[in-house]
Amino acid sequence: MRGAGGPPGGRVAEGRVAGGRVAWARVAGVLLALAAAALGPACKEKRDDGTTPAQAVAELPPLELRDDTANLMLTWIDEKGDTHVEMRPADVPAEGRALVRAMLSDRTEGTRDAFYVADLTQKRPDGTYAVRTMPRREWESLLEKRRAEHLAKTAPPPAAPGPGGSAGAGAPGAPSHLAGVTVIIYGASWCKPCHQAADYLRSKGIAAVVKDIEEDAGAAAEMQDKLAKSHQRGGSIPIIDVRGQILVGFSPGAIDQALARAAGGTTL
Repeated sequence: MRGAGGPPGGRVAEGRVAGGRVAWARVAGVLLALAAAALGPACKEKRDDGTTPAQAVAELPPLELRDDTANLMLTWIDEKGDTHVEMRPADVPAEGRALVRAMLSDRTEGTRDAFYVADLTQKRPDGTYAVRTMPRREWESLLEKRRAEHLAKTAPPPAAPGPGGSAGAGAPGAPSHLAGVTVIIYGASWCKPCHQAADYLRSKGIAAVVKDIEEDAGAAAEMQDKLAKSHQRGGSIPIIDVRGQILVGFSPGAIDQALARAAGGTTL
């Protein structure tokens, strides 16, 4: 028998529907709260708008540096601001031991925005050297500072203007017999002499191929093989290959001499 309020089954069904709506509303509320919690920190996260100091880089993983560390490449700076590369701590001279960049050829850490730098002047009781993280820009600034100081001490006075009021003529183009010469430069993105060598060659009309020994392990091995075959050891970068003539460091005069010999048929 039906009651005045309608069939009991209908009221039960309506109750179930209402209860289901309440349950779904609660679930939706929980999901919205979780979404808000997840989005909240992201919205509040400080974005890099270009005003963050360049030196604010994350610390690199620890690097254990010993005299017998394998796959090691050490870069030290002389008083001129030129960089030199050695494979063992013992080969770094006294003038450059206080601040040496360290890199392992089988690791990518320390090759991008942050570098490993070591103090080789003191060895710890366990046989390791102190290693810390240095931003790439700080390293590059140090090179620039030393070069600027050296140039300020040794720069010659400006040349007197010529008859036409010009201090000198532009560099001549490459001779026709050197038009097909391609020079290989082994260096690194932060190495200013490497860029100077490439610019110098291109200003003379000579094609230059730059190989980054930090980004390309094959290039680093290729450079070491050429140094070994030419009976030379690690020195300042760039290492320049002019048709089989291996030059250590950037010297316009040495490049000119190598190009002159290359014109005579020297090959790889």
